[in-house]
Amino acid sequence: MPTPCPYCSCAADATVHRLHVALQEEDLDAALALGLLEATACPTCTPACTARLLAARDARRFALAARERYRNRAVRLARIKADRDAARRPPPAPATTQAAALPSSAADALARALAKAKARHT
Repeated sequence: MPTPCPYCSCAADATVHRLHVALQEEDLDAALALGLLEATACPTCTPACTARLLAARDARRFALAARERYRNRAVRLARIKADRDAARRPPPAPATTQAAALPSSAADALARALAKAKARHT
């Protein structure tokens, strides 16, 4: 069954008319499903009717482009923040290994001091 245009007297069987109805009912999901973003004018509709459809199509394209720009900006700002945080973070401390072994003379002196201390306490 052909859908007549809700804005002009055009009775041609065109998907554009169903788009007009969906937009008139503010059913954007249905309008997108019917191909709002790729919509072309009905050849038998009035210029005012055609202008209304093209304005709705262009407004939706602009809104989708704005949403894409917003998402790209959010990703870019998150990346910049991560880079700044990484630059502010102090470098990791070097891994500590076992305590350096004492030179033999120092080890001998420590052993004598320990032996002397044990002799005093016993």
